[in-house]
Amino acid sequence: MDTVRHADIAIIGSGPAGLTAALYAARAQLSVLVLEGNQPGGQLTITTEVENYPGFEHGIMGPELMDIMRKQAQRFGAESIFEHVVEVHLDERPFVVRTDRERRYSADALIVATGASAKMLGVPGEAEYMGYGVSACATCDGFFFRNQRVAVIGGGDTAMEEALYLTRFASEVVVIHRREEFRASKIMLARARSNEKIRWITSTVVEEFLGETLPSGIRRLTGLRLRNVATGNVWTEPFDGAFVAIGHKPNTDIFRGKLAMDDNGYIVTECKSTRTSVEGVFACGDVQDHVYRQAITAAGSGCMAAIDATRWLETIRHTAEAAA
Repeated sequence: MDTVRHADIAIIGSGPAGLTAALYAARAQLSVLVLEGNQPGGQLTITTEVENYPGFEHGIMGPELMDIMRKQAQRFGAESIFEHVVEVHLDERPFVVRTDRERRYSADALIVATGASAKMLGVPGEAEYMGYGVSACATCDGFFFRNQRVAVIGGGDTAMEEALYLTRFASEVVVIHRREEFRASKIMLARARSNEKIRWITSTVVEEFLGETLPSGIRRLTGLRLRNVATGNVWTEPFDGAFVAIGHKPNTDIFRGKLAMDDNGYIVTECKSTRTSVEGVFACGDVQDHVYRQAITAAGSGCMAAIDATRWLETIRHTAEAAA
């Protein structure tokens, strides 16, 4: 299987991190390939309105924002490849990636921007109402639920953080957890327990996300069908919003054993840098950030990765020329 194309920099992933990296690398007069993957544009393509990305006073739809970012990068020469990377070879340079179409692409530097995926429950209605009342990010979407009743599903620190954040907006926050005991740290649980806006439903699982379609054609969540795991009792609770907070999984499976990762599978980068454990490979966005997970922070780290990769290429090429 021959290599289809070679580039100075190949970027795996096409969310805010990957496309910002593509913009900066292309503007540095480097040849750039963006391997967009199974979800071109990343998680923002399944987001309705984005109100917290600077520069858009009245907000912007997630897919529209990603389309603008893609076109901006392409304006300077970045090329999008709508294929999914299934294998990477990092043991020698140029690096080689293989896609699901059995094509190989090579590059002198590699930027990993594959992001992370929210863990979901996988029950009926969840996908249907995602972005229409169902969310996996309170920081992103909490503002839309002012004076409304919302649910947070989960029992770890993430769920407690989401619930506490949502109390700034919602009239009531109901934490739903499948057990009586919580995995959350004692201090986070105590903070949530002391908040008067938070109510608790334990030993309970969500069986279905319920909703309706308005005359305008817009879908919206109206409630949850719940089941008590101890008694088997099933009932419906009305909710305007539901936040699934059972954690995130970084999209790093193809890099296992090839790049250093933490215990949760996030790629480890050097302090104040996007450099990974392999020289010439850089990582940005949610694939290495388990703290902020925002479009704007992902874009910022994409800028950093492009600058780091550009400077690294300049250094090794200058060294090679000096030695010639």
